[in-house]
Amino acid sequence: MDLQQPINTNKETDCLLCLDKVKNPRRLPCLHSFCLGCLDKRANQARRQRQHAIKCPVCQTSLPIPETDTFAYLPSPTIHVNQPVDAFALEEGTVLSKKCSSCEKYNPLTRYCPGCQSFVCASCFHSHHCFNETRGHRNDLINQPQNQDVKQLIERPVLCSQQYHEDQPLEFYCEDCKVLVCHKCSVVSHNRHSMTDLQKAAQEQKMQITEAVAKVEAEILVYENEIRKQTELKDKNITNSRNAEKKMIETVEGLIRDLREQEKKMKNRFRGFREAEQERHATRLENLELITAQLKIFVEQGQGILAKNSAEILQTSLLGRCDELLNARKPDVYKSPHLNYLVDKKCCLLDQILVTKTDPSMCFMIEGHDSEIGKKSNFVVVTRDSEGLRGYQEDDQIKVDILTPKGDHLKTEWKDSKDGNYTVTYTPQCVGQHKVEIQLNGQPLTGSPFVVQVREHQYQFTFKFGSTGKRPGEFNWICDIAASDKSGKIAVADYWNKRIQLFSSDGKCQMEVRLDGYPFSVVFTDCGDLLTLVHESRNKLHLLSEEGEFIKIINDKHLKKPQHLSITSDGRLIITDAAKNKVKVLCPIGNNLLLSFVAPDCDKHPDCAVYHQNKFYVSYPGDHCVKVFDKTGVYLHDIGCKGSNEGQFAYPLGLIIDKYNRLIVCDQNKRRLQLFTLSGKFLSKLQGEYFNNSNPWYCAINDDNYLFVTDYNNNSVCVFH
Repeated sequence: MDLQQPINTNKETDCLLCLDKVKNPRRLPCLHSFCLGCLDKRANQARRQRQHAIKCPVCQTSLPIPETDTFAYLPSPTIHVNQPVDAFALEEGTVLSKKCSSCEKYNPLTRYCPGCQSFVCASCFHSHHCFNETRGHRNDLINQPQNQDVKQLIERPVLCSQQYHEDQPLEFYCEDCKVLVCHKCSVVSHNRHSMTDLQKAAQEQKMQITEAVAKVEAEILVYENEIRKQTELKDKNITNSRNAEKKMIETVEGLIRDLREQEKKMKNRFRGFREAEQERHATRLENLELITAQLKIFVEQGQGILAKNSAEILQTSLLGRCDELLNARKPDVYKSPHLNYLVDKKCCLLDQILVTKTDPSMCFMIEGHDSEIGKKSNFVVVTRDSEGLRGYQEDDQIKVDILTPKGDHLKTEWKDSKDGNYTVTYTPQCVGQHKVEIQLNGQPLTGSPFVVQVREHQYQFTFKFGSTGKRPGEFNWICDIAASDKSGKIAVADYWNKRIQLFSSDGKCQMEVRLDGYPFSVVFTDCGDLLTLVHESRNKLHLLSEEGEFIKIINDKHLKKPQHLSITSDGRLIITDAAKNKVKVLCPIGNNLLLSFVAPDCDKHPDCAVYHQNKFYVSYPGDHCVKVFDKTGVYLHDIGCKGSNEGQFAYPLGLIIDKYNRLIVCDQNKRRLQLFTLSGKFLSKLQGEYFNNSNPWYCAINDDNYLFVTDYNNNSVCVFH
């Protein structure tokens, strides 16, 4: 019998290894009993197969093979097995070869005496009725038992197995030794031990067993529920596998259909090419054959003329026809072009079978903050298994595609946190609804495609600093403002007070730099120094340290009537010059002119110029627009025109380009700031009570994205963030 296969039986008296009545039974830790010989035999077989354990054929519980040759150390289930053997013999009418209780010989037992609760053989049956003590006992055939006899047999007292105590029933339970004892044993061997009545101990044990059975039954329910769930998962796995296989088949069939369609299309093109070429060849052959026929006709006519008389020869025009035929343009032989078939990319299936515990239907996306144009945004993809538990699978493949409103693909970056979280980062470049398509292991994420609304970044008014006066922090006509990328300081050109004032980003005055002239434009160099144009020396630039120490004066013969100064990222100086309405680009040290250009058909002077992404943006207040030039100074187009509507200007002055690649224009007479894309599309405006009775002139932005706007009328600076 195969010990690895569980066997179901209700017969406690059968040994399921030999399929016979149990002999010399031994009880396993799992409470199932078998013949000692059968257990030892199976152990020997397992040893030969280099195994270290055998399994119970009923419940498959593993039992280590003893180092000795036998399982004799296992307990004998005498009470548990032998009584049911007798009861089974009585119920089933089985004739057993067992020791007769009368003659004590091993003969087939045929009768049962309920009075003696013993089996007797046929030869002792008659003598059993001959004795006075047993004459009134009722003797039944084994194959005709009565129910009360069976019950009585099962409940008969168990006798002690100790020597000289064999006639004593087991009546007590020794709590110290955990064994059943008779009355004599309790006096002789278990004196002063804690004794409990057999029935009481059995009742307590029964309650414990009942509780244990209830716990096991509850555990059975748990396992049955797990079996149900495991069965469902098994069925789901089959469905999942078949769906994946179906997808593979559909994909391959789709590729085959596409290839067949391509084959059909290419065959048609080959057919068309052949037909066209054949037609060209046929036309050329037809022309050649026509000319050849004409030549042959001429030869026949010539030979006919030669056979005639002289008069007819002289009257013929045969020679003219000959010249016509010979001087005619001979058609070339048509040569077909060479035909080749090229494949840029071979058909290569990059398919694979991905085995992972991640369930795409249980995964989801955690949206980040609201997205703004030009601002780095992110969201998180969370992977989970079919139970909804977050988990990480190294082989998972995440594919994220973000489409702009125009259908363009936005560049994305994603980070694998190795814990089931994937952070996707992107920077939108335009406003509007963006579609986020997420695939996990080839399956769309639940809810995909998602919609992300990208809005325009809005500057919010924060505070205002400054007033009219001569004290620190006060101004008398603010001409220009600049922000240092190195220190974050704000420099303000205080014209009539002949000074440059330096502020922190929170509007606190830190120091003032006194000048001999009137500053009307100021910038910070990349090393943090101050460069300013001074009104008393229009063709001179004053270079100062950030601490206000004078460094040098830069003389430049190219400057005539400079209006405004700015600096490029590579250090070049851009100066607008009212003389001949030019925009001039100087080298970083300011002594060489690198580029000079003017706006075509414009007699107005430029005021403020900035350089960004290989283009110059120049404000023309008198022309009420911003003109755009390429890096060589070639005019490209205008942004805006005169008017009061959005995107129109009334005397624009200061320009700046923020970190979101937006052009900010100070629309002075309309008391507002207008924001545009670099191509000139109007985006939004800053207009409100903070600009009441004021005229925004120039502006600057620091690295913390604070926007500083000079208020000409109120001698103050408005700060936005």
